Amino acid sequence: MSRRYTKADLEQIVSVQLENLNAMHDLLSIMKHQNELLNSANKKLKDEITDFKQKLYPTRKRNS
Repeated sequence: MSRRYTKADLEQIVSVQLENLNAMHDLLSIMKHQNELLNSANKKLKDEITDFKQKLYPTRKRNS
């Protein structure tokens, strides 16, 4: 029950696979960019929280 593929069939299969690979590459690029944006937002949020805590709970110098 093996099917015999023509050259045109194989070329179409390869073409579809190439389209799928290109689409996956585009999606991975988008995900990488989103990840960079999330990392940047997380860093800014962490810095803002640190600044807020320092303003809310200032440290005093001890008298020696």
